[in-house]
Amino acid sequence: MKDFFTIIGGMGTMATESYLRLLNARTPANKDQDYLNYLLVNDATVPDRTSYILDHQQPNFFPDLQEDILQQSQLHPEFFVMVCNTAHYFYEELQALTPVPLLHMPRIAINNLHQRFPQEKRVGLIATAGTIADKVYAHEIQRAGHEVVLGDQSIQTMVNELIYQDIKEQNLVDHELYHRILAKMHDEYHVSVIVLGCTELSLAQEKAPEHPYQVIDAQSIIADQTIALATQLRQAQPVDWVRAVNEYVGPIISE
Repeated sequence: MKDFFTIIGGMGTMATESYLRLLNARTPANKDQDYLNYLLVNDATVPDRTSYILDHQQPNFFPDLQEDILQQSQLHPEFFVMVCNTAHYFYEELQALTPVPLLHMPRIAINNLHQRFPQEKRVGLIATAGTIADKVYAHEIQRAGHEVVLGDQSIQTMVNELIYQDIKEQNLVDHELYHRILAKMHDEYHVSVIVLGCTELSLAQEKAPEHPYQVIDAQSIIADQTIALATQLRQAQPVDWVRAVNEYVGPIISE
C-alpha cells in the first residue's frame, strides 16, 4: 500500500471509531478507490493515561505506545495520527523514536482556535484530569495568547462521569449531561469558546451537537487535517511537515 498513514488508536476504542467515522464521512469519494489509505492500530490495552499522569506508581503507558510507534515505523507510513489527547503527555518522546511525522493533536486544535477566534481572551477547557494536570492544552492555549479557564471540581466530576461511567463503561452519551457541562462553563465561567480536550468529549459532540455553544473539537479538527494531508500526498504535492505537524493546514484540497 502506498501513500498511507497510521492511526494510533484504542484510547478509547469508541472514540477512535468516532474519528474513523468523521474521516470516512468527510472524504470526498464516489468510488472505493477515492477513500484514504491508512492502517489502524487499535491498541486497547494501553494503560490508562490519566492514572499514570496523576500517580506514577500506576502502570506507565509509554512502553505500549513506544512499541506501536516502532513497529509501525518499519512499514514507513507517511505520518502518524494519535487520537488521544492525554497520550500527548509523551509527544516529544514518541516523536524522537521515529523520523515519521507525528501530528500534534492539541497544538493543531489550538492553532485552529486562534485562527477562528483571535480576539477571544478567555478560553474554557474541559478534559480528563490527566490532561488538566499535565497542562498540555493549557500551555498551547497560553502560547497562542489566550487565558485558559478551568471549571471547578463539580465540573470535573461531571466530565469524569460522562467520559468514564457513561462512554467508556456503558458506550452511551448522556446528551443532557454533556450540554449541562457546556452550559455551566459558559454561564458560570463566562467563556464563549470551550475546548474539548478529550476524544470521548469529541464523541459526545458528534452524538449531541444540538447546543448553542462554541466548541473546539480537537478530534474533528485532526480528522480534517488528516484528510488534507493525505489528499496532498495522493496528489504528489509537497508537504511542509513542520507546519503540518503543528498547525492547521486547512480544508480538503480539491482534486
